[in-house]
Amino acid sequence: MEPADQSAGRTRAGAVDLMTDDFDAMYETFQALLETFPPTEAVKRLELLRVEPDVIERIRDRHEQHTIRIKELEEPHAVVMGNRDTWYTGPQTKDKCWPAIVELLRKDEWPKEPILDLDQSSTRVVSLLNHPKEKSFSARGLVVGYVQSGKTTNFTSVMAKAADRGYKLFIVLAGIHNGLRRQTQARLVQQLVEPNPSLWSQLTGLEKDFTPQENPASYFGKSNKTHVLCVVKKNATVLRKLARWLDKASDYLKDCPALIIDDEADQATVATKSINPLILSIMSSLPRSAYVGYTASPFANLLIDPSAEDLYPRDFIVNLPKPSGHFGTEVLFGRYALDGEDEDDIDDGYDMIRPVPVEDVPCVRPETKADVEGFEPVITETLRRAIEYFWLVTAARRVRGTGNPHSTMLIHTSVNTAVHNSFKRPLEHLRARTAKSLTEETVLTRLRALWNEETAHVTAEEFREVKVPFDGLLAELPGVLRNCRVIMDNSSSEDRLDYENGPIVAIAVGGNTLSRGLTLEGLSVSYFVRAVSAYDTLLQMGRWFGFRHGYADLPRIWMTDELAEWFRHLATVETEMRRDIDIYMTEAETPLTFAVRLRTHPALRVTAAAKMRSAVTAASSYGGRRVQTHYFHTDAEWLRRNTAAARALIADSVTTAVRVEERPADGRYIFRDVPHDVVTQFLASYQFHEKSPENDADLISTYIHKRVSSAGSLRRWNVALVGTPNGDPFTFAPNVTVGCNVRSRLKTNAAPGSVDIKTLMSPRDAAVDLPGDGAKLDEDGIRKKRQEEFPDTGLLVLYPIDKNSEPRPDKKKTRAPLNTEESVIGVGLVFPKPRSSDSTVEKYISADLSNVRIEDEDLSLLEGEDA
Repeated sequence: MEPADQSAGRTRAGAVDLMTDDFDAMYETFQALLETFPPTEAVKRLELLRVEPDVIERIRDRHEQHTIRIKELEEPHAVVMGNRDTWYTGPQTKDKCWPAIVELLRKDEWPKEPILDLDQSSTRVVSLLNHPKEKSFSARGLVVGYVQSGKTTNFTSVMAKAADRGYKLFIVLAGIHNGLRRQTQARLVQQLVEPNPSLWSQLTGLEKDFTPQENPASYFGKSNKTHVLCVVKKNATVLRKLARWLDKASDYLKDCPALIIDDEADQATVATKSINPLILSIMSSLPRSAYVGYTASPFANLLIDPSAEDLYPRDFIVNLPKPSGHFGTEVLFGRYALDGEDEDDIDDGYDMIRPVPVEDVPCVRPETKADVEGFEPVITETLRRAIEYFWLVTAARRVRGTGNPHSTMLIHTSVNTAVHNSFKRPLEHLRARTAKSLTEETVLTRLRALWNEETAHVTAEEFREVKVPFDGLLAELPGVLRNCRVIMDNSSSEDRLDYENGPIVAIAVGGNTLSRGLTLEGLSVSYFVRAVSAYDTLLQMGRWFGFRHGYADLPRIWMTDELAEWFRHLATVETEMRRDIDIYMTEAETPLTFAVRLRTHPALRVTAAAKMRSAVTAASSYGGRRVQTHYFHTDAEWLRRNTAAARALIADSVTTAVRVEERPADGRYIFRDVPHDVVTQFLASYQFHEKSPENDADLISTYIHKRVSSAGSLRRWNVALVGTPNGDPFTFAPNVTVGCNVRSRLKTNAAPGSVDIKTLMSPRDAAVDLPGDGAKLDEDGIRKKRQEEFPDTGLLVLYPIDKNSEPRPDKKKTRAPLNTEESVIGVGLVFPKPRSSDSTVEKYISADLSNVRIEDEDLSLLEGEDA
């Protein structure tokens, strides 16, 4: 017979189990109520069912723990307005749409980890939507992803989870081209409709955009028990039809929770006279609606005036994490160091960019509109190498037999369809001629040299691949050339890239239909000389970004040096913007205050003019920032003028400084408490390179004057010289000499006659005037110490740079000697972080936009019936 206490213990345990089972059942009842009521209403229903108050409290606690888990996910980061209720706590066992997507991804051999990441990121977005049974709501959010990184899969997952929880109408705005709309419709049908056909009705099909076919009340009456899918172009005529049709269905729609997904939300949505009001009109017909924009280039979206009745993401901004293995701007082009980063820790990017000489551009693109008619492109040496390399890559990928079965090359030189079509004949001629000459020794020698040269630049081992020797791919080349199609894919051609009917090999020539939105399967080579400098347009044109499983060592891009430099600068702005979103998330910022801070970034004044017309004027604030020069002209006259400006500054500093510290053994001089007008005089005479939008002498000087007059800050400056003890001596003033620094240039130049050194200041240079050993402080330590010691004092640092500046041996792959005609003077400025609100200075749209044409947005397509 067992002891009484053991028997009693087992009885108590059984009672606890019973109580737990009862509580779990009650919590399931609460979850069932959440299908019909928002959380607060669901709790009231429990009270009406006379559930004990302590049980209700436990139910609320458990639900809160589940919501906290969603809110505190490590990824993705989000900036959220107020305390939005997080009612959604993740998928449930009875769900049908989300499990179907998971099953499809597993069939496509997605690893477990990416599926988990997708689950978390889509759950976070759904958690920020309103509960579908709220009486009325009109939410606006933005999801920031990466180009070609799976944004479509993410919003498809969001739609699936929202459908599982009761959202009924799903409108997807799929770019401005038929090809992208069709591609998006096909994806959504495959992943949402086909696995659960009884749950879905479709207002649009693969071949047709929205056309009203019946009375909306009748349609929605028949579709009452299904989710409705509508995939439309951002075309004024189409959206107008949809808006009118929905307006007639107001009786049904007042109880219809709707989710509007805006794919490529920066394109055609912001500040357009027709599309923007039509989207708002559609939302006005939907009393329960959420608008979520998806983009990889949110510059224009975040420049909308938050106070206007518009599509500014006032409720939430979500920053999706960068997926593992994704080729982004930074990976390919490198970037500049951000504040506090050491240049040696920042990669210059993979050696995958090949220069197109400036003299080649007129051969592949008409110089003026008058030259378009009768234009015939010339297959230049660099274009021929790009095409031949594409054929070699395709053959090598066939030998490997892994990864994407398609192989595509992109040629994009113009938006003009006549120019695209002019490439057909010379490309076909080159293909035929090469196919016939594959047995000629001279041709084989040239192809072998090209293959060996390229595979030496980027080794297969860097990507855990095995190099395919030239002799190994030779057997595949005839088949590659035989299968290769030359496709003109633009708004006027009937030929289209079709990846649905077996593997293809294609050289695709086109304009915006290819360069924006449409996925180019198996893209391995790009030839790109389109002239444009708006950040968002550039970023979206990066069809070469994405995943390259099985051939990550092989992609190459041919483009002008100037364009490559734009992309490097863009990578820096993009990285800093994403970092700011992450920082602001931890500082309890809202999307509205985030907007103000983002608009004050000095380098974010570049977006297409059409998108800025109704935006608030971009303002720049330098508070808490570092500004440094890294572009320089190479000619003697320009450099001498800057040397004269620097020597005048030091001469004035010698006479006006309160105290001078000499540390020649370290290559350092510090002139303390120099009047601000000495600094602004220097800024008026020193010439910044015109390709540095963040280095605007007028803006910086205006900012200094505003801080002096409005806050009594920046009246005094510390001026420092930073050299090196071992460099060639450079004299700024009598008895003020330091050794020149070595700063080699990037091999990719900003423009002819210019050099880019990438980074001037080291992180510890911002501590040059601090007491003690600033080298021991990290970035946060330097910032904190500066705030303590110099809350109102700016720091200006001059760097003499050796005109030869040989690169270090380990940098010779991406660096070259500076080779300027005279020594270079670099300038760094460190601004204190304001203790209260900062001053801003305004300058409307950078002059660098002079070459951005209205056709960048294809606005003609937005107004017409179709394109």
